[in-house]
Amino acid sequence: MKAENEGLYLTVGELKYQVQVSRQLNPKDTQDRYYLQGVSKSERELTKDEVWFGVFLRVQNETEEAMRPSGDLQIIDTQEEVFKPIALDDTNVFAYRAAVPIAAGDVRPEPDTPANDTPIQGSLVLFKLKLSALDNRPLELKIEGTKAPQQTGIIDLDV
Repeated sequence: MKAENEGLYLTVGELKYQVQVSRQLNPKDTQDRYYLQGVSKSERELTKDEVWFGVFLRVQNETEEAMRPSGDLQIIDTQEEVFKPIALDDTNVFAYRAAVPIAAGDVRPEPDTPANDTPIQGSLVLFKLKLSALDNRPLELKIEGTKAPQQTGIIDLDV
């Protein structure tokens, strides 16, 4: 399954995923600095050829049971280079949390949370990309479903 651009809902398994926005993050920007909280000490530094990149996701559970969202997300560029998310600790209130089930009929980020109360209204999935990946577009967000039969969703990211 594929969504040709951000903003469209893509059903993977029984959950609906929507990329609210994706963009490069600047650690010197006041707002972006908060998005980068909770990065481990070993991951904090960027090399000269790396950038922070955020994908802000909204996930909707329209079923009648709690469901865990996908924890298997990655960005792939046109040269087939794969980038995996950077783990964020509990101090980051904007972080996408795959380990926490979404209640029946609910959405993530939950109402009245910092991630939902911003204009973006999405939970942050943080990546370290190589600068060259920004030239190898379109970038694709690959989402693997959590239940059998295994489903894969692809969303083209606007960069």
